[in-house]
Amino acid sequence: ASIESHYDEALAVPGVLAEIAAGERAGSAGYVIACFGDPGLDAARELAHGPVVGIAEAAMRTAAYLGRGFSVVTTLARTIGRAADLAEHYGVGRFCRGIRACEIPVLELEADPGARARITEECRRAIVEDGSDAVVLGCAGMADLCAHISATVGVPVVDGVAAAVKTVESL
Repeated sequence: ASIESHYDEALAVPGVLAEIAAGERAGSAGYVIACFGDPGLDAARELAHGPVVGIAEAAMRTAAYLGRGFSVVTTLARTIGRAADLAEHYGVGRFCRGIRACEIPVLELEADPGARARITEECRRAIVEDGSDAVVLGCAGMADLCAHISATVGVPVVDGVAAAVKTVESL
């Protein structure tokens, strides 16, 4: 991953940990880290009494159940290295057939009228070119696109937010 993406993650960690600490004081039973880089996940698990699940881990593990391999379609190319590192760290690297970026910044996902079409097309290419049986959407901001993309491309498309919430609920 680039220096810039590590810097972005480092900035997110204190906020994540502060939220976990506040949740512990409030009696929360579990937590979802809704950033695909899963920033602060290990440290958050040390603070929390209940389960802490990151959306990248939940999405990748879920996708590994859905076929022989999956591709990740994310926002910016600078996050590809982090996603690859996480796939290896979570033990699903052999299932991850590709990681692709749409080059759409997170804050433009809702503002860019062409974003849905570009993301859907990248998912279609992932299925054909990577030989994937499922697609993981590599950003919490893509969650509302999951059903549309799955119906359009004809394979399961995993939203990490939903996967993480269901995992926390089951734990």
